[in-house]
Amino acid sequence: MPTCVAAKQTVLSVDDSLISQQMIKRALDNSYRVLLADNAVDALSVIYQEAVEALLLDISMPGIDGFELCRTVRSLPRFKNLPIVMVTSRDTEADRQEARMAGASGYLTKPCEPERLKAVMGRLLPQS
Repeated sequence: MPTCVAAKQTVLSVDDSLISQQMIKRALDNSYRVLLADNAVDALSVIYQEAVEALLLDISMPGIDGFELCRTVRSLPRFKNLPIVMVTSRDTEADRQEARMAGASGYLTKPCEPERLKAVMGRLLPQS
């Protein structure tokens, strides 16, 4: 009898650093379907075309930064409950506060240990 394998939940990581993207993909690839974008415009296109269950955002990106992208996504009714985690090298209390005000669900500083990233994702996206 064939077994039904549950589809992996989809996570979109938005970061202009290829090294950060590779680290996140390696850390999450076994448990999640990881999509990558290196800017806010591409990220918005992806979330409209794919059923994304969580968004990982870097703050410091050229053009539209992670705070603005977070606010934009939060302003769209269909994404108001989408888990959004800032994954950034910026580690000031002001940055953390701005992330919360923008609507972020979590905040991790880079370099981020793969186990810590997996733990945060596990809390935000419980596996069925």
